[in-house]
Formats: sequence, C-alpha cells, structure tokens
Amino acid sequence: MLDETLGIGDLARLTGVPVRTIRFYCDEGIVDSVRSTGGHRRFDQAAVERLGLVRQLRGLGLGLPSIRKVLAGERSVAEVVAAERAALDVQLADLAWRRASLRAVEEAGPAVRAARLELLAAVANGGAARDALIGFWRRTMVAPVSEAMLTAFVTMAVPEPPTDPSPAQVVAFAELFALAGDRALTRGLLAMARANAELIADEDELLNGISEACALAQTRVRAGEPPRVGPELDRFVAAHASVRGGSDSPQFRRRLLSYVAADRVPRMRRYWRLVAEASGDPVTFGASHLWLTDSLERSVSPGGAAEPC
Repeated sequence: MLDETLGIGDLARLTGVPVRTIRFYCDEGIVDSVRSTGGHRRFDQAAVERLGLVRQLRGLGLGLPSIRKVLAGERSVAEVVAAERAALDVQLADLAWRRASLRAVEEAGPAVRAARLELLAAVANGGAARDALIGFWRRTMVAPVSEAMLTAFVTMAVPEPPTDPSPAQVVAFAELFALAGDRALTRGLLAMARANAELIADEDELLNGISEACALAQTRVRAGEPPRVGPELDRFVAAHASVRGGSDSPQFRRRLLSYVAADRVPRMRRYWRLVAEASGDPVTFGASHLWLTDSLERSVSPGGAAEPC
C-alpha cells in the first residue's frame, strides 16, 4: 500500500505547502500520515484534499482551532467563516473607534487637549460606553416595568455606536459615559423614580402613553417649533393622569410639572443633546420629551395657554 502513498516532498509540491509546515500539521494532528519501514512520513490521496482545504482556510485567516472543527465535521465551512467575519467586524469597529478617538485628540485645541484625552481614555470602545448607559438606566428605573418595555425604552434612550464614528460622535459617547457615572444625576433620577413609583399604578401604561405623545411631538421638534400647548401635550398629560388617578386640570398640570422636574435639569438636557450628537438624529425620544415638559411649563405659566403667534 505504501506504493500508493506520497512522500512529504511530493505532498509539498502538489499542495504548495512547505515541508516544514506539513511536519507541523502532522504534529498537531491536522494531517494524518503513516511511517514507512525507513521511518519516513507517507501520505494518502486524502491528505492532498485535506491539506488543500487547510491552506485555503488559513489563507482567509482562520486559526487552527476553527480548522480542526471543520475537519472533524463539528462545524461547516460556512459556520466558521461567518464566525471569523463577525470577529473581524468587532475588531474593525474597535479600530474605527480608536482612529476617531485619536483624531478627536489631534484636532482638539491646546487648551482642551488634556481634558479631551482624559475623557476619551476612560472609554475603551463604543460597546463599553453603551453598556454603561444601559446600566445607568436600569439602575434609575426602580418602578416595576416589564422587560419588553425596559428594552424598548433603552433602545430609545441609548444610541447604538456607529460602525465608523466621527470624532464628534466618540466625544459625545465619552461625555455620555461620564454622565452615566455622575452620582448627583443618578441620585436625582432615583429620588424622582421612587417618589413617582408610589403614585403610578402602571409603569408600562405610562411609558406607552408617553411614547405616543413623543411620537406626536416629533414633527414639531423636527420643524424647530417652540414648546406650545396642543394635542401632543394633551396626550402627554392624559397618559400621566390615567395612571396617577387624576384628571387633566391646571392644578394637576402644576403637580405634574414638579413630578418631572428631575427630567428637566441641565444635566438631563445635556444628556439628550449628546444622544442626538452620538446617534446623528436630532429628533430623539429625549428631545421630544423635553419639548413636552417645556410645553407643560408653558401651559401653567401666566398667559401660557395661548397659541404662539
């Protein structure tokens, strides 16, 4: 049977794989061989096809652990290639984030460069920033809410890191990351959430109603219209009234304005401005919500119920 086998030199010539590499693959169990009476490695025809596949997969950058799984029939070529592509996507996103961060520091003026360097150095990548923001909102939402509603809110409140961010976007994400660690902001939101939790009958119903009001307000926000009374604000107030056991009235609106005070502090306004910068969309959920709460303030101010000129 040895007459039908190939020597290591013949195998190298047929496959284009160096002899030294073939020996390594044999030692690693990637390619099988038998020994001749003289102790030399001999290979069957199957080794040619096997080694050809190994060479092709190595040419695409796949590692030996993945190649072993293909050869063992544990995973298909399509599966390992897809996994390698996904891993490469992560690496490319990290590199794009790093490049944008470097540009952001490079383009900063001398007076702010040190502060920007410190800001950006605190965030490893966009995924880390997003995870921190998700954790921030999970910590501050103390009222019982369904996982589906929480996920929907997080989708609106936390931007997805772009695959190829601009310097301005990585700076915005880094500033959001810093805000997520702001203890004073967290304490204020927690205090509001705990106080409201005792007054709200159904948090999911409230969030649904607020989302509807924000959707109505988006057109006015996109058009740059100033806060005003109208059906958008009426829906917002009705959403709160239905879960707080009240009805829309000037007195209720004044109480409601105090209930949402923590949502309107300068740091939260800054949060939503940064979300718009990071996402590239100026009309965010937060922008619409702030428009509604500012409209609420207008509605309870002297002369505020009149339509704008």
